[in-house]
Amino acid sequence: MSEIILTDANFETEVLKSEVPVFVDFWAPWCGPCQMMGPVVEQIAEELAGKAKVGKLNVDENGVTAGHYKVMSIPTFLVFKGGEVVDQMIGGVPKEKLKEMLEKHVS
Repeated sequence: MSEIILTDANFETEVLKSEVPVFVDFWAPWCGPCQMMGPVVEQIAEELAGKAKVGKLNVDENGVTAGHYKVMSIPTFLVFKGGEVVDQMIGGVPKEKLKEMLEKHVS
């Protein structure tokens, strides 16, 4: 698995201080669409390894971070660059759309 498991504790180090863009999947184990998107997110992590980081944050276990970014629906996908949210998408979407969203922020 090429994805990073994100938590309230490591979010600042892994995401906000990252030298490369970070794609974050806000999800929960009980969420059907989140489960469907899991393999897609993993494929994106493998395909963009070295160019961007891909992380998953369980909203049930990490409510502080999810609340800070006002995540109301899951799955929510945010792209961070330079510590800021630069793009977002919500819900089950085709892999190509997610990859496109991330690739435009990868130099």
